Amino acid sequence: MAEQTSHQGRGWIVGVSTLVVLILLFFILRSVFHGTVEVSVAPVQYQDIRSTVSTNGKVVPVDDYQAHAPAPGVVSKLFVAVGQKVSKGEELVQMDDSDARNRLASAQALLATNETALQNMQHGGTQDELTGQKADLATAQTQQTQAAAALASLQALQAKGAASSNEVAAAAQRLQADQARVATLQARKTSRYGANDLAAQQAQVANAREGVQAAESALGGVDVHSPLNGTVYYVPVAQYDFVPAGDPLLYVADLTHLQVRAYFDEPDIGKLKVGQTVKIVWDAKPNQEWHGHIAQAPTTVITYGTRNVGECVITVDDANGDLLPNTNVTVTVTTQAKTHVLTVPHEAVHTEGDNNYVYKVVDGHLHKTLVQVGLINLTLEEITSGLNEGDSVALGATSEAELSDGLEVKAQR
Repeated sequence: MAEQTSHQGRGWIVGVSTLVVLILLFFILRSVFHGTVEVSVAPVQYQDIRSTVSTNGKVVPVDDYQAHAPAPGVVSKLFVAVGQKVSKGEELVQMDDSDARNRLASAQALLATNETALQNMQHGGTQDELTGQKADLATAQTQQTQAAAALASLQALQAKGAASSNEVAAAAQRLQADQARVATLQARKTSRYGANDLAAQQAQVANAREGVQAAESALGGVDVHSPLNGTVYYVPVAQYDFVPAGDPLLYVADLTHLQVRAYFDEPDIGKLKVGQTVKIVWDAKPNQEWHGHIAQAPTTVITYGTRNVGECVITVDDANGDLLPNTNVTVTVTTQAKTHVLTVPHEAVHTEGDNNYVYKVVDGHLHKTLVQVGLINLTLEEITSGLNEGDSVALGATSEAELSDGLEVKAQR
């Protein structure tokens, strides 16, 4: 008997629950199909609207000085630190100059050797060689004079029958040999080295001079001075560090004269024009923004990672030293802007084919209203015809109900 009563109780509870569900379903269906639908609405109002495109970019200084080690060496003195402002001509770094001075001395010695060699060649030889040549020429000329006298004596004896013709011929041959030697020595005195010899030595001198200039430049680079007024923004070395040739010592830039190189996706390139205003933000300083304008619009499309982009150069108009070079920033370009135009929220506008329409709320009912739109951005659309200021438009139902023409609604702002 108790078990039967229990089954009856459970049946009663199930019946009541089913009835409640059916009643709730009835009211939901009634609300959906026959009742008033709650919708969120927005006013049609005048306000400013602008269209923008955003992308990433990198800050680069316009006036930038990057000092590198001219030769391997040790940092002897470091006069500045990151963030320090410096003046044009101010000394920044001093490197140990012993190696540079040794290199200069070697280059100067090589140049002196080559210049001396060229001078000697132009004069026919060294002083010792010229002295030897002079002595050899004097000896040869003496021998020539003696040979000429001997030949004249033999010729006189031959005329008297006291000397044979063979003796005269032999004396003549000795004279010719002495004359040839004198001529050779005289020619060597003025033209010992030919044009090719001189050209080769002149090239050696030119190379040696370039070596001296390079060594002087390296020595001059030992003391690094700033070529501009600016701020030190990168110092990768410390005092007494050894730095290989070509490695960076420090960077200086004018942080009030900056640009941003930004990369816009190909579909946005056609919207960009020189002079358009730009907002610049940096994640490291989220509460601050900078402003600029496009100085150079993209002129070609390049591959940047997996993107096809156009490079755009943006001038930062209000850089004051707190935006650092080589930082990654986000830039937002205003491609079009209008002031005091009639607007509605973007989600209020629907599209059907070539037509745009909204649901205007009139006396608690929706009226499908065709509109003409102008400038569009992510949140607003300009209305050029079809609505008036103060009208209300539906954004969407608060339930799952769909909006339709003539639907009875209750507005929720």
